[in-house]
Amino acid sequence: MITLYGNSKNLSFEVDLSQLKHVISQLIEQIKTAPTGVRRLELALSSAPTVGMIDWLEAQPHFPKFYWQTRDAREEVVALGQLHTFSDPAPAYTILAENQRVWGGRSFDGQTDKNPRCMSALFFLPQIELIRIDHQWYLAANIGLNKQVTIQALSQLIAETVELTPLSNEVVACHHTPERKQWQTLVDDALDNICAQKFEKVVLARKTEIHLSSSMTGAQFLKASVLANHNSFHFLMSLSKSHCFIGSTPERLYRRIDRDLETEALAGTIGRGDSASQDLELANWLTQDVKNVNENQYVVDDVITSLQPFSESVVVDNTCQLVRLRSVQHLKRSISAVLQPGINGVQLLKALQPTAAVAGLPRQQALEYIAQHEPFARGWYAGSVGYLSHKKAEFCVSIRSAMVSGRQCQLFAGAGIVPGSVAEHEWHELDKKMQTLLSLISDNPYLGVAS
Repeated sequence: MITLYGNSKNLSFEVDLSQLKHVISQLIEQIKTAPTGVRRLELALSSAPTVGMIDWLEAQPHFPKFYWQTRDAREEVVALGQLHTFSDPAPAYTILAENQRVWGGRSFDGQTDKNPRCMSALFFLPQIELIRIDHQWYLAANIGLNKQVTIQALSQLIAETVELTPLSNEVVACHHTPERKQWQTLVDDALDNICAQKFEKVVLARKTEIHLSSSMTGAQFLKASVLANHNSFHFLMSLSKSHCFIGSTPERLYRRIDRDLETEALAGTIGRGDSASQDLELANWLTQDVKNVNENQYVVDDVITSLQPFSESVVVDNTCQLVRLRSVQHLKRSISAVLQPGINGVQLLKALQPTAAVAGLPRQQALEYIAQHEPFARGWYAGSVGYLSHKKAEFCVSIRSAMVSGRQCQLFAGAGIVPGSVAEHEWHELDKKMQTLLSLISDNPYLGVAS
């Protein structure tokens, strides 16, 4: 039996660990007797509620660790350990069986002169996956040339885990890069470059480093975010115990099923109101504001240009939708395409990332400006996270994200600079976006997003 907790906007699915222990044993026995050439085995679970998937993930000894929940909350995956690792995902197609997926992502500026130590990409074929699709659970194992490797990984799983300690912490110090005065100078310079027609839009970002009163794990942080931030993709990537990259992002980069592709332009932002009437007033302003509507159109144009070489047709919604999140509201236009035969997920990833929503337009000129003027390296922030397979692929844009390391945490947010942008207004937009995660740690405005 699968038990659901919460409302339709925020479902918490949990699995009976005694049942999981039994399925682990069954899967090991099936692998032992599996014919040569079998690449993957999976068993369905039926369970009563005891502990959540993020709690279970945190207890496991395997790395890499990866967590994924789709924006509609219909799919949730924990991926553990590695059979194969790829710094370029393209070769993965040569080793993937039809029902296997590689998980991971691409960074924004890894392996560039500005950020040479960061990887440009990391994808891995996991040894083990715990999967929920709607109300059905599966435990899956990918099998390499040596069955014993997968059997050993399964035998090391910790089935009987306990619930994570709820997030309870305080921010004791906070530092922005760029600081407020530097931000003003940076935005003014960007606007001068736009006036000089060097580019139409550039997205400038801020890194906020916070120091905490006690250590926090990425899993604790993400679990709190899943409970609070609805209508978002949730992800976690961890290569070791020392660092963990997490995020709760509203933005899809793309989803592909065979030749059908869905993507979107998510750009244009306003905060939430203190009441329903104020919320509506702000939303109405956003949908009519020329600066924000133009910013969204820049992203639409960029996506269409990027998709056309790979598509037989591209269709854009005529009107913007309003996306309401916990701290902000966004403008969104949905875009769909029918792909040409033979186009795969890696080609789409390279074509679409980074979009104008996180870089600017024209893309190359905006990227050059960011590399030269933004006073920090973005790394995994504003990159992409998700999975690739032969039949399907899905990626989110890794905004509303954080790098967690014990008592230190780096948070990131960006704002699109276009004609009409005001540095002070964009600074407060960064504050609002950062509240998606920061408010889970501290409600104190002075210790939270410092001015």
